[in-house]
Amino acid sequence: MVGTGYVGLVSGVCFSDFGHDVICVDKNPRKVEMLRAGEVPIYEPGLDALMAKNVEAGRLTFTDDLAGAVDGADAIFIAVGTPTRRGDGHADLTYVMAAAEEIARALTGYAVIVTKSTVPVGTNRQVKQVIARANPEAEFDVASNPEFLREGAAIDDFMRPDRIVVGVQNERAAEVMAGIYRPLYLRDFPILTTDLESAEMIKYAANAFLATKITFINEIAALCERTGADVKLVSKGMGLDGRIGNKFLHAGPGYGGSCFPKDTQALARIGQEHGLPMQITETVIKVNAETRRRMVEKITDMLDGRLAGKTIAVLGVTFKPNTDDMREAPSLTVIPALIGAGARVRAVDPQGHREAAELLPGVHWFDDAYKAAQNADAVVILTEWNEFRALDLKRMARRMTFPALADLRNIYSARDARRAGFLRYASVGRADYIAEADADQAPEGTEEPADFE
Repeated sequence: MVGTGYVGLVSGVCFSDFGHDVICVDKNPRKVEMLRAGEVPIYEPGLDALMAKNVEAGRLTFTDDLAGAVDGADAIFIAVGTPTRRGDGHADLTYVMAAAEEIARALTGYAVIVTKSTVPVGTNRQVKQVIARANPEAEFDVASNPEFLREGAAIDDFMRPDRIVVGVQNERAAEVMAGIYRPLYLRDFPILTTDLESAEMIKYAANAFLATKITFINEIAALCERTGADVKLVSKGMGLDGRIGNKFLHAGPGYGGSCFPKDTQALARIGQEHGLPMQITETVIKVNAETRRRMVEKITDMLDGRLAGKTIAVLGVTFKPNTDDMREAPSLTVIPALIGAGARVRAVDPQGHREAAELLPGVHWFDDAYKAAQNADAVVILTEWNEFRALDLKRMARRMTFPALADLRNIYSARDARRAGFLRYASVGRADYIAEADADQAPEGTEEPADFE
């Protein structure tokens, strides 16, 4: 497994749990040492225990020696990053091609070179050409095996997948891939074998479609706010239709993460290169950016248009719960906008603090939601961590200078907020609650300021 990022590490660990001998390769010696010491560089529930189990069983090892790992391997997975390329929005294949060339020079016998990274249509054929040029004597096949892992639920997704997609060019490669996934085949999980191009396209089409569902319900949410409809009820009514389904129909501050932003941009670019603009996908990208800006406006309106000098506590900064991933998180748009308008921002996140601290300068970090809310003018729920789903709203409101709650994940209701003593409540796609009150009418019993030092 070449690459020990999110996809590579989760895949390598899970393959070893199938009973395969897996060597995970990374160029960063420090990262390799961390992994050898049992330290997991990413947060993914259950991954540390599963990794330790298979290391102890002798099926899983880590190295920075790619040539040694490739020698004698039946399959070599490329699981390196394909970030958005600056300037044109296309997927940057630099790391994929570099890995392919290095693998080619290390090949000693037949192997299937499998691209696990998300790559544009036609990439696997390019990988084949790179390997053939670098080592004309190499005996190999290429395969496309896109991942469909949700951060926070990746192990379950790998072990109980909706489907496994494998793109190959011949039976020999198909047999190797079937052997690798045999434990799932025996449990009747569907394996779809396709050509290379179809496998590559499936990944982009699936992610673009899910991003479209999220963006669609966010646009409907904006219309609900204007018309008096409740987006939660609208979503439920839509989701009960079996043709639509209820997943990815939760209104909020827009999609983020390592996949949807990058893959929608790449698909749009692929369409442009082939003279067929992906108009729906391009609109999704545009509307998602507008949704984030609308969240800033919502917070500003809740505070009567004045952010300067206000203290705002933000609960959750990662792009979703159960991960430490900050890539394209809505917080990276919302928080800088608040600070730029003169607000003082405090933040709480169960796992995102370490990475977010570098990305969000000027934020004051807390490990407790109630401490962050002490003497604050507003609380903003930006990521729906379980820790924020059962807050004592009365306790929180009493601590605040002016009790205002922007619930951007629709966890609570205007009724909840009103009963707890909040004077202002804003959500997404539902009626807001605004009391005819100002800061002088804050609930009695405000606690003494905490010692933030």
